[in-house]
This record gives sequence, structure tokens and C-alpha cells, in this order.
Amino acid sequence: MRLGAGAGCGDLVYVTVGTGIGAGVISGGRPVHGLLHPEAGHMKLRRHPADVDFAGVCPFHGDCCEGLASGPAIAARSGAPAEALDRDHPHWAIVADTLGQLCAALTLALSPQRMVLGGGVMNRGHLFPAIRTAAAEALGGYIAPLRERAAVDALIVPPRCPVPGLAGAFLLAIDAAHSSAGWASGSPEG
Repeated sequence: MRLGAGAGCGDLVYVTVGTGIGAGVISGGRPVHGLLHPEAGHMKLRRHPADVDFAGVCPFHGDCCEGLASGPAIAARSGAPAEALDRDHPHWAIVADTLGQLCAALTLALSPQRMVLGGGVMNRGHLFPAIRTAAAEALGGYIAPLRERAAVDALIVPPRCPVPGLAGAFLLAIDAAHSSAGWASGSPEG
């Protein structure tokens, strides 16, 4: 939100696609928490027509988003890890469709200004155009500001921070230190 592709966005979703699928949500500049953290990876979505026979790998839901498009799902479906598949392997169309539907569902539910997709699976940059296409198709023109492809391209982006986990942890530590120093000194500026 501060250093990478979400800079300047008060309403942001970061989706990580790797061993699992998770989402961090920022609304009004603040992280969204509730009963738990958002568990967007466990949403059930429409199955890709070429993927009806794969049970999915999620031990809780089988064919939720994580069960269909995470790194372990890709390996279970194809018999090879994601990094070993050629960019034209047919399983990428299934993954892109699933992730595009996830992006559409999160857009409809949360209305973010930007959606950043990172994680090991997303290191395959060729997925972004197909994910954006699938998201636009799933939205069906419903959201007027996203009817143009350029707007969808600007909404769904890769991270621009090379080590987002480390950078985020560092920024949280700085925030905590400032907060702690302000509390200890009684200064509201900290």
C-alpha cells in the first residue's frame, strides 16, 4: 500500500497465489479484520468447463479457489510444479479463469481501487492478460468504470515491491515503534 503497486490507494486488495491463496484487504487506508482475516482463497467459484474432473486439493472445500489454482493444485492437476509448465500449457487457462473470477468477486464485494496479485504462481507474468480477460468477462460490463480493458488492466496488477512481505513487516515494525514511542512519551505525534 505504501511502497508498491498499491501506493496511493486507500482501498486495495493484495492476493497472494502460491502454496495457498490469500488476500489482504485495505479499506479506507486500514486493514480489514473481523472474525478472522479475509479468507478469499476459500471462495467457491464456477468451475472452468475443462476442469470438471479435478477434485481440487483443499482439505476443507476441495474445489474452492485455493483448491483449484494454488501451486499445489497446479502440481496435482498437471503432475508438474507450476514453474515446469510451458506458458501455453492448457492448465494455465483453468488457473487464469479461476483467478479472474476471484478478482471479479472481490471487485464486486469490496470495490478496490487496485488489486495486486503476487506470490510464486504469479511470477508467471503471462497469466495477467488472461486473468484480466476472465475478470472482465465475469464482471459482464456491470461496473461502468471497468468496461474499458485499460481500466481492468490498471485494476489488476503485479506487485512493484520486490520483497513485499519483508517490506511490509519492516513498515509495521516502524509503525509499532512510532506508536510505542508516542505512548511512552505521551506525545500524540510519537
